[in-house]
Amino acid sequence: MMDATALRWVTILGRAGLLPFVGLAVLLWLVHTDFQPWVALALAAYGALIASFLGGIHWGIGWSMPATQRSPVVHFGWGVVPSLLAWPGLLMPPLPGLAWMGALLLLCYAVDRPLYQRAGLSHWLGLRLQLTTVAALSCFLGASAL
Repeated sequence: MMDATALRWVTILGRAGLLPFVGLAVLLWLVHTDFQPWVALALAAYGALIASFLGGIHWGIGWSMPATQRSPVVHFGWGVVPSLLAWPGLLMPPLPGLAWMGALLLLCYAVDRPLYQRAGLSHWLGLRLQLTTVAALSCFLGASAL
């Protein structure tokens, strides 16, 4: 388990990672010029980046587990899926691309929930749900501005 100082920093940094999601979603509602497609792409790209990060966490989990367990294979396998699923979202037009990213972030949480529990990381799920909710809603709200 993590000490209180480290846990506080993880919470602060996790929430700071939401600033681009929220800021870009708000900007999409405020900017109705030729600048809007760029902002939409920036939001989708950040969503793809975070989805890839979420996948990468599983490689860390997999490497930390004993090789005798079957779980590392599941973590390594799932670890590449978010990046592969994020890529088409970047190639789509902005409206479906942002909706795709929001759905992908929710899918990542849905898959991660039982995998984190099996890996003994359930204590992270509360923060993870908060971060996922704000990130996905930002993508959906950004898409609705288009």
